[in-house]
Amino acid sequence: MKLKRMGNQTVVFSNPSVILSSYSVVGPMEGQGPLSKTFNAVWKDTINGNSSWEVAESKMLEEAMEGAINQARIAKDEIDYLLAGDLLNQIISANYAARTMGLPFIGLYGACSTMALSMSVGTMLIDGGFARQVLVGVSSHHDTAERQYRMPTEQGGQRAMSAQWTVTGAGSLVLGESGEGPRITAATIGRIVDFGEKDANNMGAAMAPAVADTILNHLHDMNRTPDDYDLIISGDLGSVGLSLSQEVLKKNGLTFNNFSDCGVLIYDKKQDVHAGASGCGCSAVVFAGHILDKIKSGEYKRVLLVGSGALHSPTSSLQGESIPGIGHAVVIEG
Repeated sequence: MKLKRMGNQTVVFSNPSVILSSYSVVGPMEGQGPLSKTFNAVWKDTINGNSSWEVAESKMLEEAMEGAINQARIAKDEIDYLLAGDLLNQIISANYAARTMGLPFIGLYGACSTMALSMSVGTMLIDGGFARQVLVGVSSHHDTAERQYRMPTEQGGQRAMSAQWTVTGAGSLVLGESGEGPRITAATIGRIVDFGEKDANNMGAAMAPAVADTILNHLHDMNRTPDDYDLIISGDLGSVGLSLSQEVLKKNGLTFNNFSDCGVLIYDKKQDVHAGASGCGCSAVVFAGHILDKIKSGEYKRVLLVGSGALHSPTSSLQGESIPGIGHAVVIEG
């Protein structure tokens, strides 16, 4: 069997998956940001008539996945696998959404890198001949994440300036073995990088070295330079993490102007989110709308999306453990 690996960490697909459709649902704060017109649906409030924030997040993910299937104009029983994940313990948002969807389900956890990870694994299933169509979806919710990782928002605790605002949003894609649309042509699976950061209010610093490591390894494996991409965009480093990642890359001889971050783009500076955005839903909704629109229009011909994740838990943080970082990258071409 001929290996499809390129270098140490990268897979180049013989049969790239096609992004047949996308759908994004966001909360009111995201709908007030600069990318508001690129989202498919904006909720008026963060609970949307549900009994809890957690139930609302699961329903938001369901809405995004149903929307992606409808946009693809295929029947639900034509989906071979559902790949989904979120930030909550035991990925409960994805689990309960999958219960409703009734599809063969593979739950994934990569923290905020889950969208890129899902796109990678979904394309591997298609390229390997194990699936025809794969549905991927991820979600996050500001209030569910705050309640799990930090403290209830009702307490009104002071947020550190390095803190990021968890996006309330869900994004979904239908990937197919054939059809019209942008293609996922390669993926670089990241490795854990941990520089000892322990501050859960500074996740950008924890994730930055991992993102830089994945970019460096991707370019080395593919024998490419940053100029081979119209855009290299990280998932949710925020302003602090983006700056630190640029420093790491510069020390390794790389400086480039086409490097951005979904967590920097989704909110306006006037919205007072401090260091920007985070959450599984961050890169999911920015990619499903803003970035895909530019690929489809021809403005971007090749994009490297690097999902970034802080793989800690409330328990590990309370026990004084450092925060492991991960970065998974996918190449999308128009």
